[in-house]
Amino acid sequence: RTQYKQRIVGRKMDIYEQLILSWLKEFNDISGAQVFDWLKEREQDFSMAERTVRSYVEKLRKKYELPKLKVSRQFLAVPETDIGEQAQVDMGQINLLTEDKKTKKLHLFTMVLSFSRYKFAIWQDKPFTSSDIVQCHHKAFEFFGGVPKTIVYDQDKTMFVTENLGDIIKTDLFQKYINTMNFKVHLCRAFDPQSKGIIEAVVKFVKNNFAKHRVFTNIDDFNELCLDWLKRTGNAKEHSIIKKVPEEMYHLEKEHLQQVPPFLFEKEESTNSIVTYSLSKDNTVTYKSNRYQLPKETYSDKQKEVGVVCEDNRITFFNLKTKESINTYEISKDKGKLISNISRNT
Repeated sequence: RTQYKQRIVGRKMDIYEQLILSWLKEFNDISGAQVFDWLKEREQDFSMAERTVRSYVEKLRKKYELPKLKVSRQFLAVPETDIGEQAQVDMGQINLLTEDKKTKKLHLFTMVLSFSRYKFAIWQDKPFTSSDIVQCHHKAFEFFGGVPKTIVYDQDKTMFVTENLGDIIKTDLFQKYINTMNFKVHLCRAFDPQSKGIIEAVVKFVKNNFAKHRVFTNIDDFNELCLDWLKRTGNAKEHSIIKKVPEEMYHLEKEHLQQVPPFLFEKEESTNSIVTYSLSKDNTVTYKSNRYQLPKETYSDKQKEVGVVCEDNRITFFNLKTKESINTYEISKDKGKLISNISRNT
């Protein structure tokens, strides 16, 4: 009888064979969990269980000799926290293809309530500034409907080449936000187990189950799809450690969160807007009597200008067309200097 039932289920899955097969051929490392989520995204009334889809994916891999690329991962055990006590924050990035097959780098901000494992995620198509980080925190608190007592950050972790979360959260703007929201900051180092585990697993989960292999169109649609994914999968799937559904645990934890105070300060457009500067043929930009070096071949007949944003004593250069970050420096107090963090081979 069990074999008969398996044959019936298998035949129901067969209508998706060519679609799943196309995904397996295009994305060698796609997981059964991601295939299941994509099917649910395509069909809201998709009724097959995740275990069924995983088994079917394995069956197709064997049938068509498409072994999955294996990636080794290691995690540390994480101590449990009291309800409403703590959230953890981390950032990440991923390169995706656009509709015209160009590579687009996206930047991810995530926050997770440590007790319920209830997650929030938001993306940007440009590097985060301290103003952006404040905005992301506030959107997370609004999403949660409250503020935890403590937020954990990894002090040692350099998120990107030009961004360090440990520096951002020490800025005057973020300190003002901390005072307004009334939460404590806990800075971890690599040897502190609280800086690992929960939030790092969330970043990997969002990147690998939601973002990986998607075609990027625009940031608004991407964030809308991500919110749908959080509702459908990210917060609706039983957590492998606590063996409970984050959505269900969140309804308990929400009652223990602090109320979200009014957001009294907005983004300062005057200091955060992109200003156009001329780009010299030697790939330098002059700002306040200093020349800032950009990578080779930044200058071209099609790119003789770059965008500049100054914030928190840092200057960031952008491609005016794509809004992609080119390079970031601390603003020099000297005069007449060539400021460079680029090797001669770059």
